[in-house]
Amino acid sequence: MNIKEQVEQIKKEILEQYREEDNNRPWIIGFSGGKDSTMLLQLVWKTIQDNVPQDLRTRPIHVICNNTLVENPKILSFVERTLEKIREASLAQGMPMTVEQTTPKLESSFWVNLIGKGYPAPNTIFRWCTERLKINPTTQYIKDKISNYGEVIILLGTRSDESSQRAKNIKRHEIKGQRLRTHSLANAYAFTPIKDVLTKDVWTYLQAVNPPWEGDNKELITLYMSSSGGDCPIITDISTPSCGNSRFGCWVCTVVKRDKSMEGLIESGEDWMVPLVEIRDFLSKTVDRDHPEYDLEKYRMPIRRNNQEGPGPYWPRWRKYILEEVLKAQREIQEDQPEMVLITHQELAAIQVTWHRDFIFEFNVSDIYNDVFNRQISFNQGDENIKKEKKLLQEVCDNEGEFKLINNLLKAQKNKVLLVNKRGLQNDLEHIIEEHVYPTKTAVEGYQDGEVNFDKKEGDNGQMKLDI
Repeated sequence: MNIKEQVEQIKKEILEQYREEDNNRPWIIGFSGGKDSTMLLQLVWKTIQDNVPQDLRTRPIHVICNNTLVENPKILSFVERTLEKIREASLAQGMPMTVEQTTPKLESSFWVNLIGKGYPAPNTIFRWCTERLKINPTTQYIKDKISNYGEVIILLGTRSDESSQRAKNIKRHEIKGQRLRTHSLANAYAFTPIKDVLTKDVWTYLQAVNPPWEGDNKELITLYMSSSGGDCPIITDISTPSCGNSRFGCWVCTVVKRDKSMEGLIESGEDWMVPLVEIRDFLSKTVDRDHPEYDLEKYRMPIRRNNQEGPGPYWPRWRKYILEEVLKAQREIQEDQPEMVLITHQELAAIQVTWHRDFIFEFNVSDIYNDVFNRQISFNQGDENIKKEKKLLQEVCDNEGEFKLINNLLKAQKNKVLLVNKRGLQNDLEHIIEEHVYPTKTAVEGYQDGEVNFDKKEGDNGQMKLDI
């Protein structure tokens, strides 16, 4: 069967499923902006447009895209422009589609976990990012739809030809003789119309058929040529493997040894992404235990977050250093692309609160931000009054220990107002007092050492690089 015949067969299946008498169970289409999900959405759109009159297009279709907040900025820009085109065209053409993006909760974001809590960069052993950034937001979205409708059908652009692991996953959930397959969520079913399409045929289709929302697929094809990338599918299962060495995904991904996608874009002229690669490579070195010169004690505390002995979070000084490097990269990129944001103000506020929960009072997020951007933005309210209060407190306290304790309690309380949800303040204050009386983390030698000792050397491009 050639690709033209295969496309007609797929469209026939999509139409039959759309017309199925199943109480109009809504469709949720996982859209990443990559080649597979683009082909899937085009096929669904054209099938309905060509065969279903507007007054009979009653089945709700939700196009869902997951934004981890650390997506490759070049890809994210392309995807968001595409989503806007889909929104406008759907309305203009009478398609029953809504377009939505999911994002992780603030406390689950990559930077709040890594810089705030000190979680080590993800690797194959501790891949904490997938669940927090992808699975949970997408799963919650689907659960909400199930709650509203009772049942849903999830359309996925996964293909057996993409990888042996995906082929196994598709096969494992198939129901013999049925078009729909089981899904890990109750009252949800999966529909994978393009599962048997070969990669070469995906490209043939995209080159021959323009998207119904606007323009053509040339930019998409160019991005793949530049980055040698693949796209991350919608993920609702922790067993789903990493997106691979080349993918449309997170620019901070350290599960892979090299980000060939970002390297390819840089080679194609996207020089502004160089600081992102340097940050990613540094994070990778902090968890690369296979490297002969790797020093666990250099990056990780000897006490876990639960106060048990063992490799724990990053030392506070490294959390501060990583924040500085991310902000420096953002400042540099924003000189030409002012809309580009690598870390949000909400995340910065949450990091400050999290640092106080971890008894990190020597570093202040506002100070770090202002030093990098040469501004006077505060993540604390009423800085001048705080300085006066601090001076008075120091005068009335009998000793330095009492001053530090009360000052730290006040800092924790004041920074709590930065978060919408103030639950946990009492626990935070109790933990600070308990740590003061019975030190655990702060008793570790060098815990609050603000100095990061490293040597720098000139890189080939004249930029200063870490000699780790």
